[in-house]
Formats: sequence, C-alpha cells, structure tokens
Amino acid sequence: MSDTNTRVPSVLAHELPRPVPMDELAACPASEVFRRVGDKWSMLVVILLGGRAHRYNELHRAIEGISQRMLTRTLRGLEDDGLVWRRVHPTVPPGVEYGLTELGVSLLGPLSALADWAVRHEPGMAEARRAASESRAGESRAGASRAGESRAGASEVSESRVGRGEQGRAGRR
Repeated sequence: MSDTNTRVPSVLAHELPRPVPMDELAACPASEVFRRVGDKWSMLVVILLGGRAHRYNELHRAIEGISQRMLTRTLRGLEDDGLVWRRVHPTVPPGVEYGLTELGVSLLGPLSALADWAVRHEPGMAEARRAASESRAGESRAGASRAGESRAGASEVSESRVGRGEQGRAGRR
C-alpha cells in the first residue's frame, strides 16, 4: 500500500518510467519473486512444504511429472532464495529432508491470496479467453475471405491483361 492513500495498491503507488528499462526490471525485487513463484514447480513445492517437511523422494513421488533433475534444481533455487532449508541425516544412504524457512512460511499468505483470487476469478477469465478465441477466429475467417476476394480480383485483372496481349515484368525480360 502507498504511504499516502491506503486504497492505492502498492504496485500502482509509483509511476513507472516509459519505456521500462530492462536493467530496472531485472533489478526489481518483485520481478525476482514473480520469476521464482511463477515457474512451473516452485509454487507447488512451497505449498507442499507448507504442510510439513518432506524427504526428497517423498516430494518426488508427491509431484507427478517432475523429473529428479528439475526437482533438485527447484529445491536448490528455493534454498538459495532462503525459502527452503535442507537437512542431511547421517544415515546410509544419507536421508535429505526439506522444509520451509520462516521466510518461506511468510510467502504462504500472499500465495494463498493469489490462489484464492485465481479460484474466484477463473470463470470470468475462462469466459474472456473463450470470447477472445471466438473473436480471433471470426477475424481470421473475415481476413481469409477478404484475401480470397483480393486474389480473385487480381486473377481477373491478370486474365484480362493476357487477353489483351499484355505481359507482366517477367514476360518482358
């Protein structure tokens, strides 16, 4: 929230320069968090770990379709960002357990708010996507029809030139 008006969302409290410089976008803390939670697996891992700590193989079995390599990369990224802790148990073979740090737990509130918003607004977004798809399909049909009319008109002109003995550029060479 902005300091002066609590009704203004914080993302709108300050005007962005136009065009937005890429280095500024890359340096923005919000952009970095959006990249992290917006990837395919991170949010799901954070949500699963929000319930309780998990061992690596337990997490792998809990997420259908994720490769071991991608789970490892996702966990390392979340660990590097300070959202997940990693504990190695001195067993044979070594057991590795993951859980959320305090910082990771603090992310659950905003993630829940975003998930609640998505569930609440999904029907409206689905309807908007359907309408946009129908609109684009109508535009494509209209464009194809206009292009067909244009091609038909051009071929009529070509036929009339041939009938009068006119040649195009290729015929004059």
